[in-house]
Formats: sequence, C-alpha cells, structure tokens
Amino acid sequence: MARSLYDILGVPRGASDEEIRSAYRRLAKRYHPDFNPGDPGAEARFKEISAAYEILGDPGKRARYDRGEIDEQGRERPPFGFGGDGDRGFGARHFRFRTGAGFGGFEDLFDEILGGGRRRSGAGNFPGGGAFGGEDLRTKLRLDFLEAARGGRKRVTLPDGRTLEVEIPAGIENGQVLRLRGQGVRSFGGLAGDLLIEVEVAPHALFTRDGLDIRVRQRVPLEVAVLGGQVRVPTIDGDVVLKVPRRSNSGTVLRLRGRGIRDSSGRCGDQLVELLIDLPDPADAEFEEAIRRWVSRRERVRV
Repeated sequence: MARSLYDILGVPRGASDEEIRSAYRRLAKRYHPDFNPGDPGAEARFKEISAAYEILGDPGKRARYDRGEIDEQGRERPPFGFGGDGDRGFGARHFRFRTGAGFGGFEDLFDEILGGGRRRSGAGNFPGGGAFGGEDLRTKLRLDFLEAARGGRKRVTLPDGRTLEVEIPAGIENGQVLRLRGQGVRSFGGLAGDLLIEVEVAPHALFTRDGLDIRVRQRVPLEVAVLGGQVRVPTIDGDVVLKVPRRSNSGTVLRLRGRGIRDSSGRCGDQLVELLIDLPDPADAEFEEAIRRWVSRRERVRV
C-alpha cells in the first residue's frame, strides 16, 4: 500500500497549511539535488516530497485527496476502486515544476530553500520538464590602485575552488561589480548562473582618484617655487617632468593633461598636481641669514 502524502511530508492529517508548507520547505532543502550532487536517492526523495506538496499545498487538491477522489500520485480514483496508469495520471516520474499560487507558491519556496541571497538566473530544464535555472555566485576581488587604474588580467580563486583569469577593465572603481555570464552555480538541470565579482580597490600612498583624474601632492624646493624650474612628478604610468612657474605658492594646482585614467571607452583624465613648498634644511645657516637680511630690508622700506 502506498504511503500517504501526509506520511511523505511527515505531518498529521489535520496539519495546518503552514505546517505542511514548513515541512516541505525543511525536506526540500535537505534533499534538493543542488545540495546532494550525484545522489540519486536524494533526487528521488526530492521528487517524492515535491509531488506530495503539489497536492497538499493546493487546498482544492488536498480536499479531493482527503475525500479519496485522487490518489497519492494525483490520479483520479475509479468509482469501483480500480484503475491503471492512464493518460490522466501524473506520478513522480511525470512531476513538473510549476510556479504560482495554484501550486502553493513553489517559486517563493525555492527562494527560501536556496538561501534567498543568491539569485536564480536563466531557466533550465530540471528532470521532469520544469524550468529551473542556475544560481549566481558572488565573490570579491581586491586590486591595488594601479591595477584598477590600468586594467589588465587577474587570476581569481572562487569559493567553489575554481580559478579563472578575469579581464579587468581600465578605470574600474571601488565597489563596481563584474558579471561573468555562465560562471556561477550550475543547477541540476545543467544551466549555470552568473559570477558576480565585487571589486575592492586598495588606497595608494601617493595617488587619489577624482573621477578619471588623478590627484597627487608634490614637494617643491623653495628656490624652484620662487624662481621657477622643473621637478619630476610620479604618474600612474611613470615619472614625468613638470614645469613649475616662478613665484608658485603652496596649494597651487598644476595640470598634466592626459596623465589621468584612460577607461575602456577611451576617455582620459588629467593628473592634478598640488604644490607643497619644501623649505631648506633648518641647519642651513646661510639660508636663515639670507632670510633675516631680506626681512630687515622689507622693514626699512616700510618705515
């Protein structure tokens, strides 16, 4: 004699709708094929409890089952208690995943069963014919400032142990997410979700970013600031020579055009160099004496 659907879900006949739903959720999570890869026993058990919930999770079908009008496989019971596996039957081997209120909200339940935080993407054919796609896989990738600015290729180790070489677009910013189609969790039906890589960009000792522009502070000797001259300035592509106008003050910002970040679309920013006047060594007595003479002359002129 076939087990009753209530026995399959482990609930009494008088169980409430919420108790039935809770029992199904618990069992489905335990036996779901994605959590039991390569286990045919778990797959068969999952089909069995899903078929049971398809009936007991629907108030109309549950009532017909309780009245004896349909059997454990959802087939119409003949009036004299006999019948075969006719075309109207839909046993476990015919079970199909469907969504919607009429079937007890399978879609919502699977969101809960599979953790909720991982989005199912695409639609795959689960054994039995239903639509059931893979899941997105999320991970993080830490880049140093120059790697993010210049772009390139980076090897990533995924939570499932796989390693992939990922193309990093030039100019990627902290918090951006790269999506690799079909590299996520593969469902029992064979389709895979996407891989979502959240980028974390480490700060740099010299550079800060402002859109596509790079900002840097550059110390300039006093004599260069006063008389004008040249200094070497670091950029993300190496040092360049910067011309400093005479009588430049601390806080003056000079622009190196085209020396910022060039993104994947071809746009390019500038480098903004803020000057900081660097005084001579305090032990330089000659410099200190020269300043004293200059101050003295200014005071005499004012008088």
